[in-house]
Amino acid sequence: MAPMSAPAGHDRPFLNRRLAAFGTTIFAEMSALAARTGSINLGQGFPDTDGPAEIAEAASRAVLAGLGNQYPPGTGVPELRTAIAAHQQRFYDLSYDPDTEVLVTAGATEAIAAALLALLEPGDEVIALEPFYDSYAACIAMAGAVRVPLTLRAPDFRPDLDALRDAITPRTRLLLLNTPHNPTGTVLTPAELAGIAELAVRHDLLVITDEVYEHLVFEGSHTPLASLPGMRERTVTISSAGKTYSFTGWKVGWITSTPELVTAVRSVKQFLTYVSSGPFQYAVAEALGLPDSYYEGLRADLAAKRDLLSDGLAAAGFEVYRPQGTYFVTTDIAPLGESDGIAFCRALPERCGVVAIPNQVFYDDKSAGATQVRWAFCKKTEVLREAVDRLRRLA
Repeated sequence: MAPMSAPAGHDRPFLNRRLAAFGTTIFAEMSALAARTGSINLGQGFPDTDGPAEIAEAASRAVLAGLGNQYPPGTGVPELRTAIAAHQQRFYDLSYDPDTEVLVTAGATEAIAAALLALLEPGDEVIALEPFYDSYAACIAMAGAVRVPLTLRAPDFRPDLDALRDAITPRTRLLLLNTPHNPTGTVLTPAELAGIAELAVRHDLLVITDEVYEHLVFEGSHTPLASLPGMRERTVTISSAGKTYSFTGWKVGWITSTPELVTAVRSVKQFLTYVSSGPFQYAVAEALGLPDSYYEGLRADLAAKRDLLSDGLAAAGFEVYRPQGTYFVTTDIAPLGESDGIAFCRALPERCGVVAIPNQVFYDDKSAGATQVRWAFCKKTEVLREAVDRLRRLA
């Protein structure tokens, strides 16, 4: 979308020039296309069923009891901060003080924005795994910083640590990591994380890690970067409730880090939303204490859906890169004789009534993702089966 034109008498567009390249997101465009055409929406990553009923009931009880209906504390309600700290201890043996080392945010998106705006100065360089979630690029631009991509390339989408080493300059301020990685589904291995940690320590870099898919790992396991030697004091770890508990509309996220880094991020966060999601915070506090069987069941259900969609896409003629984690699968459309993922996705609803997302929009290096398309499998099994049936028309 082109920048908004200025009226007569004004010599520049209304939109800040740092954001001139960012118009309507591809998610909004494709979701609108799905609604307009009555297509199955495998584009935007949200489940089509709600999370556990007992957690929804906890939110209802909080509203009726007057918990969080007025402004909650700026750092988050104590019950949730305590539950977040307990979660980090339970799953990763990481100890955080709920009063000074935990901050509740309006989803992971606000956490990312607040962290980048807090920790960057204009001209700082940020190395981020490419393809990257679109808000990363926008938030780095808002901070006036410079995005330096570390490209994950098909078919395995592994980070090149030699390339990372070469990308670090005296202007590099921080690394922005996402594991499990959206959109590729890559889960960084302990060896890869150790290599990244060694470079961060050697060059005294800050690190922001987006770990919202931490419980959606089908192969291997999730290791927080903050658990590695030398990393707790320089890492801002971000997660949220939306992906793990299937309540994406509640927008409850958080960061864990040192008191100094949490204070820096909170200084920005207070001028973004100030507070949010009051009653939902109490419900998420209960969700974080769900038994291991919940997390095991979630992974098993999504792994089966991953396989159902991946097999169907392969049968339809796509090259399929089966993900290790998240709830997205990336494919290549080149075997279908296609060369432009954006054009393919815009035409797909009319061709077979399914919507997907072109990965090209997540790349600075457009050629690297030109023929890649991302599909969400966090949908009902019957919806995925119908989508697979429709996609057979392509073959």
